Amino acid sequence: MYYTYVLQSQQKDILYKGSTANLELRIQQHNDGLVSFTKKYRPWKLVYHEIFATRAEAMAREKFFKSGKGRDWIKENIIKAS
Repeated sequence: MYYTYVLQSQQKDILYKGSTANLELRIQQHNDGLVSFTKKYRPWKLVYHEIFATRAEAMAREKFFKSGKGRDWIKENIIKAS
């Protein structure tokens, strides 16, 4: 099982999109400062995730989230809903 996820910084208005096979561990790594980009914007909270059967599917969805259309989708479906 693989996950694509969106984190939101509790410090600044920043979103981080990623994919992983272990969602709980990956979020902990972000909050422990083990990921260079997210280190300076801690703490992070999980605002959205999706589950996929393959790594390729999860990575494709992550790529979409990082595109212009994907960022718009996140704003419309996740951020406005919060």
